[in-house]
Amino acid sequence: MTHEYRVVETTERYHGRIFDVVTDLVEMPGGGVAPRDYLKHVGAVGVVALDDEQRVVLVRQYRHPVRRFLWELPAGLVDVAGEEPASTALRELAEEADLTAGRVEHLVDLHTTPGASSEMIRLFLATELREVGHADRHERTDEEAEIEVRRVPLADALKMIFGGEITNGPAVAGLLAADAVLRSRA
Repeated sequence: MTHEYRVVETTERYHGRIFDVVTDLVEMPGGGVAPRDYLKHVGAVGVVALDDEQRVVLVRQYRHPVRRFLWELPAGLVDVAGEEPASTALRELAEEADLTAGRVEHLVDLHTTPGASSEMIRLFLATELREVGHADRHERTDEEAEIEVRRVPLADALKMIFGGEITNGPAVAGLLAADAVLRSRA
């Protein structure tokens, strides 16, 4: 029989817009109680946007915790109450890449760092891409102001993963999942 890891007490150490830092006291097998610190995250979505030429849309964005620019998928937080995940994905695609999609389908869900965070990201495959009109484009600020958008053949993006150029976990998972889905349809 599997032990029920019941939370005896929760203490919020920090409250932020994107995540909280909490400590749970958790009942362990054998009767003891142990503290478990983690980030309580709002959740996220990401988009593998694939154009008619089998190129994926990558964004290069500064990520302060790792102190560098990373190649990633268009992605963002689930931070609009009541918004469906596919709609959130389309919103992020428009905000970060100035694109919309005629078709969006679920690819895969993943926990980014389950030993330290509750974050779960839902990844989508978006096709039938169209440019967002200049008048309707999102104004990017802060780190997003320097986003570089590039379309890369999917095969080249996969090489970027294995060459260490794409290290963002959701981007790796999303690109590999999209490749697997496309191969299964061929």
